[in-house]
Amino acid sequence: MTNNGPKIQREKDTVEKMIGFFCRSNHDKSETELCVECDSLLSYAHKRLDYCQFGEDKPSCRKCPIHCYNPERREMIRRVMRYSGPRLVIKAPLTWIRHWFDERENK
Repeated sequence: MTNNGPKIQREKDTVEKMIGFFCRSNHDKSETELCVECDSLLSYAHKRLDYCQFGEDKPSCRKCPIHCYNPERREMIRRVMRYSGPRLVIKAPLTWIRHWFDERENK
């Protein structure tokens, strides 16, 4: 069973934007395409969200008690988040606000 509710879709959109910011700035890619490594990370992140056992009740990944990313992918997504998080505020403020509220909702 895959998750495709509104919260999961928002998480997918957020991670897609963040990986896009990271890839364009660090891998010299165009506005519309990702490098192979970042595209693979995005597919992996979407798959993890599709099969998240918490579904629509999922906490933010940072606060999740179950780390479903393998160690290599976890480190890569951390680098992406560290780079893209502050930029999300400027480049996609509505996405950032929704993400911020979703994180606070799970406290």
